[in-house]
Amino acid sequence: MPLSWDDLAGAALARQFPDPAPDVASRLTQVGPVQAQTARSPFLALAARFPGTTRAEVDAAYESGAIVRGSTIRGTVHTATPEQYAALGAATRVGQRTLWQRLLRLQHATLEDLWSATEDFAADWRTPGDLQDHLHRWLVAHEGRDDVTGSGAGRYLAFGHGGLVRRPANGDWAGQGAPEYRTLPPVVAPRLTDAVLVHLRSHGPSSRHDLAWWSGLGLRVVDEVLADLDGLVGDDGPDGRTYVSLPNAPAPRTLEGVRLLPEFDALMCGYDPAARVRFAAQHHLDRLWTGANGLVLPPLLVDGRITGYWRATGSARRRPLEVVWFAGTRKPRKAELDAPVRALEAGLGITVTDVTLTREQV
Repeated sequence: MPLSWDDLAGAALARQFPDPAPDVASRLTQVGPVQAQTARSPFLALAARFPGTTRAEVDAAYESGAIVRGSTIRGTVHTATPEQYAALGAATRVGQRTLWQRLLRLQHATLEDLWSATEDFAADWRTPGDLQDHLHRWLVAHEGRDDVTGSGAGRYLAFGHGGLVRRPANGDWAGQGAPEYRTLPPVVAPRLTDAVLVHLRSHGPSSRHDLAWWSGLGLRVVDEVLADLDGLVGDDGPDGRTYVSLPNAPAPRTLEGVRLLPEFDALMCGYDPAARVRFAAQHHLDRLWTGANGLVLPPLLVDGRITGYWRATGSARRRPLEVVWFAGTRKPRKAELDAPVRALEAGLGITVTDVTLTREQV
């Protein structure tokens, strides 16, 4: 019998909400890299999955290098362990290669030459301006021309190949401050298969479309990687796709109660858009994801389903919280919000002054 969306959701919840781990890096190893265009997202993601995780703990993990942040798969920002990040970098070099070749049109040197030169230059922390200047000099020296440095694409090409990590210049890891970049410290050389394994461990069961969307790799490349992996378990899904998983995967679980998830949470961004219905109704997903500006409302998770969103806007240490649930879904009880509010406060280092519940018709 094919797997249902509920079956797939239960299996993914077992990976995304595992047993407690002793430190931030171990927790991230379990749940996988966290998408972090919004700087606070890793703090919130870990606090929602491991209640009691504090902002100070996550800050310390960043400062020590136990976890890192940078621009990688699909050109997005992710927080990961160094080993995970290296695997993402291997996928980035393949998945983004065509884009780089189209924009740079290298004739005398290779992308590998550029990436290696960039990583040598960024042995110490560099600003985006430093990296753009380096790209300009390199292009002039090796190609005799520079067609990109003054553009938005040129800014991304200066640091976006997956080999550099970033830190906030002002030291505020949970804020949206200006970044500085440095080469990822050496780790065991990753294989492309490592990126696929990261996804299967943290998000599976996964279809080839899930893997392709998340990693930025083409379907043909994903198929080649999957063919090289032994022992995978495959089952038909509700959409006619095959969903693969690692052997000895954790048993599916239910997740009762309320969680306050971050923008771009893995329950949405870990999967092909058509397959996100394992966690939410499509019209609810459409409400959360604003296509015009690419922003995502932070999801409200109730009993393992995304049924609304929340907001605690502003930058003050003390701020109110509004929780919005969609009409036709279960209304969170006020008492159920006590624990997730405590997790939010610890993860962001804030105090929630007031909680309001609002129903929204979608």
